[in-house]
Parts: sequence; structure tokens; C-alpha cells
Amino acid sequence: MAGARHRKSGRWRRTRIVIAGLVVLVLVVFGRVSFHLARAAWRDGDVLHPAPAGYVDDASRMNLAPVSDAIDVPIDSSVAEREIIALLARARSQGLKISIAGARHTMGGHTIYPGGIALNMESFHRFELDETGEILHAQSGARWDQIIPYLDQRGRSILIMQSNSSFTVGGSISANCHGWQPNRPPIASSVIGFRLMKADGTIVRCSREENTELFSLVLGGYGLFGVILDVDLRVCANERYRAERFEIASSDYAEIFQREAKGQPSVGMAYGRLCVAPDRFLQEAVFNVFRQAPCAAPDIPALSAPSMASLKRTIFRGSVGSDYGKQLRWDAEKLLSDHLTSEFFSRNQLLSDGVELYENRTAESTDILHEYFVPPESFNAFVDRMREIIPRFNADLLNVTVRHVLADQDSFLCYADREMLALVLLFNQQRTPEADKRMETMTQELIGAALEVGGRYYLPYRLHATVDQFDRAYPQGREFFELKRKYDPDELFQNEFYLKYGKRE
Repeated sequence: MAGARHRKSGRWRRTRIVIAGLVVLVLVVFGRVSFHLARAAWRDGDVLHPAPAGYVDDASRMNLAPVSDAIDVPIDSSVAEREIIALLARARSQGLKISIAGARHTMGGHTIYPGGIALNMESFHRFELDETGEILHAQSGARWDQIIPYLDQRGRSILIMQSNSSFTVGGSISANCHGWQPNRPPIASSVIGFRLMKADGTIVRCSREENTELFSLVLGGYGLFGVILDVDLRVCANERYRAERFEIASSDYAEIFQREAKGQPSVGMAYGRLCVAPDRFLQEAVFNVFRQAPCAAPDIPALSAPSMASLKRTIFRGSVGSDYGKQLRWDAEKLLSDHLTSEFFSRNQLLSDGVELYENRTAESTDILHEYFVPPESFNAFVDRMREIIPRFNADLLNVTVRHVLADQDSFLCYADREMLALVLLFNQQRTPEADKRMETMTQELIGAALEVGGRYYLPYRLHATVDQFDRAYPQGREFFELKRKYDPDELFQNEFYLKYGKRE
């Protein structure tokens, strides 16, 4: 009897030790998480300020430049057109150049000409759906985050746009954006037509039937051919989706995409993410597929503010400069996502997040985007090169998103001359000349790696590509700039992108 009590006491002692150990482990793990998140939230400053009077900048916060004047276009079309015509005449008489801007989310001075006139289109933002419900007519300064709630109330949605809603219609077609909508070309394919004010002040309609050459040049033309006044875009039905998630090796990504999403009409949205945590750097991936889940209209989830926005932001910003933070974010990406979102998603909900949710608000550093397009069969070769190049520069890579885009049949300066997988990279860097120089050197190596596997790089970001790399990636570039001078012989519309790659003395 005493022996039995002794054995029972021994088992209880061991059980208590195990329980105590588990308690300590939970406290250590969750204590570290809590401490990390509290520190990340404390360090997450909010010092973003508009450029000082007489200056303009863009989303990179690396291109602050003085301007002769900054003009906001009025919302009334007839008034706006008269004022822009007068502005063109003034610029010509005074020998000034004009740059055109919307939300300024390009990063290479595409909306800036130092010493010129900055034309801000954001206040030119009216829009309406036509009587068929199939065509959106929007002034070029209208932002997606203004349009999406309007369409949502009418059961409609944007056909093709970026994965965030903070951009303008004019800026989106000027960069010929694409997003999470797989099995589709870039946004140019959804453009029915637009009105363009040319350098001489005349207004022309551009479409696949009228002024076709200008149509292709302006789509992805970065504001070099005139002022886009308003645009007609095809829209689609808002839909209810159910998410599927695949946790895979990054080397299997192209194959899984081919099997689960390629050419499938039921797939409305899809994207992937690659792990940036150091111990599994670019070796793991998650692939998210959003399939149609038909239902009666009232069952489509209502458009709402992003769920758990503060926590998501803190987890993301906590990954800056922190290996632990990157691991925590990757674990959250895989394990917690289903707990932070709903079972069903509306198309509009997936499109409605703004860049403000994750943007860098500190004074010392900035977040810099890259994007590379590679044929699916070259995906693994390019990721292998990324895995070698990025750590060599000790670059702080925060995120890699993978998207799918079909061949572009509309844009002259196209980046997708065939089916491509797009890798969107987000880096954090210090806002110093030394850090920018390191970023430039690394960018040139990554561009070289993309070119070696038959890929290209995206043009709206920092102008770190060499002129030779631009020519190799965009062999149609020289003709593009010659046509720019044909339509704008006085080179009235200019920006820093044109100064680097278009004006070759």
C-alpha cells in the first residue's frame, strides 16, 4: 500500500514538473512575442509629412525636388480642360516642362521634373457606372479606394487593378499595373478607351479603333504623351470567394500554380508569398487561391474595414531589421491567417486594403519596391539567384509576393510579352546616399539575373537599372522615345524616368 502511494506520488511529482515546464515554456514564448510586438508598436513612428512648399516627392521619399509651380486640377471637366490648355501655353512660353502625378506611388521620379510644373490630378476624381453596369467612366484622378465602395453598392467590382486601393486610375494605366487577378493580362486589356490632351492642347479619343498608336503608347507610358483626362474601363461582378491555402516548397510554386489555378475560370484571385525568415530564406511558400463560392447576392460579405489592422501592421513592421520578427510574421502567415479573416471573402474586400496599412512611417528609413517578371519555367532559377544575391548585400527583405500575368497585347512598352510570374519584393533601407548606392548595385544584379532567365523588371520603381539593362529588358524602348518626340516635339511632358532613359545625348 505504501509502495502504491509512493508510485502515485512520484507520478504526480513528474506530472507537476511537466506542467510547470509547459507553463514556463508558454510564458517564455508568449512573453517574447508580447515583448517583440510591444517594442515594434513603440518604434512604429508616424512622421510622414507632405513635401514642403515649392517641392514635390514620391512614395520612395528619396526624390525630393524643387518645382516652379504645383497645380491641382479642378474637378469640373470643362474648367479643368481650359486650365490645362492655359498651363500648356504658359509652360511653352516660359520654357518649362510639365510632370503629371496622381497618388505618387511610383518611386523613380516618374511624376517629377526638377524645376518644372507639377500637375496634380488627384482632385480630378469624378466617376460613374454606365446604364449597362459594365463600363466605369472615371476621371483620371479618381482613386480605387473611392471607386470600390461605389461599385460594391451596385454589385460590381474592378476587373484588373493593383493589390492595394491607394492608387489613381490615371496612374494605374500610366504604369499599366496588374494585380492578384490571375489568368489575365495587365490593366491595359480592360481599358476601352480614354481622352487625352496632347501637348498642343487638342483633345483626342484613344482606343483600339481610334488613335491606336497613341492608345498603346499611353498605356504604360508614364505621362510622357499628354494628360489623361478620363478613362472607360470594363468592370465585372462582385463575387463571393472561398480561400484555399497550400503550404509548399518554393521550388514547387510554378507547378502548384499550374495545377490549382492556371486557366481555371472559378479562380477569381490568387497570389503567393515566399518565406523571408533567414533559416528558410526563399525556400518555403504559401499559395492562396480564392475560388468562386456562388450564393444569393445578400450572402456576399459586406465591405468593411480591414480586420485586426493594428495587429497585422505591428507584426509586419516588427519584421524590419529583426530575424525573429520575420520568423514570427511567417508563422502568422501560415498559422494565424484563418483566425484573422473570415471563411468567405468578397472580391471587393480583397481589393480594398490600402498601402497605408503597412507603409513605413519613420523618418530614418523607407520601403523600396522591386518587381521582376520571369517565365514560369524560369521561376526556380531566378529564385535561386535571389537567394544568393540578396544576403550578399545584407539587404533587409520584408516581403515577396508572387502574381501571375498573361501576355499583354495592348501596351507598346510592355513588360509581359508572354505569360509571366511576377515577383514583388519589398525592402527596407536607410534614407542615406550610401544605402541607396548599395540598393542600386544589388538591383542591377537582380535585374541581370532576371534578364539571364528570359525575364524583365518593372519600370515604376527606383531608376537603378543601367541604360543598357533598360535596352535589354525593353528593346522597343528606343522607338517608344522616338514616338514620344513625334507626338510631343517640344518635349513638354518630361520626368526623371525620361531624363535617364529617353534623353541620350
